[in-house]
Amino acid sequence: MEREHLTPFALIMDLIKTTSSNKDFVKLVSLLDADLAKRDGDEHDFYAQFNGIDTLQHVVVGYLDHQPICCGAFKPYDAHAVEIKRMYTLPEHRGKGLAAQLLRILELWAKELKYHHTVLETGKKQPEAIALYTKSGYVQIANYGQYAGVENSLCFQKNLD
Repeated sequence: MEREHLTPFALIMDLIKTTSSNKDFVKLVSLLDADLAKRDGDEHDFYAQFNGIDTLQHVVVGYLDHQPICCGAFKPYDAHAVEIKRMYTLPEHRGKGLAAQLLRILELWAKELKYHHTVLETGKKQPEAIALYTKSGYVQIANYGQYAGVENSLCFQKNLD
């Protein structure tokens, strides 16, 4: 009898499109900020000034068994691009492909809104994020805007066309 290779079943996650007023998003972002404060140390205050969530209109929250487990958002960067922001997955749910699913939904939403590419910034002290973005087709670019010349920052871009 021949063995058949079966791929593992993907976890089924419910994803909702919302805004930054969503209480589950706010809760997940507070956990993200606590994690980043530990990783970035004294540099955290510099990054925090660019990560306000008061006016984000394009937010996705992921749920497993009705519990919020991951989030991400985007905001317009220019007429052709959005900036991916506030990506976070609870530590116990990492490594399962959930962040990649959520990122793909953000990209599709941006494309529906006629944007042609995404940009994002992440820190060198966030190897999980770097791995997610490179695996998802992002290419490193020169640091843009407020991140130009910032040693701990890495900036990426992905074409959506």
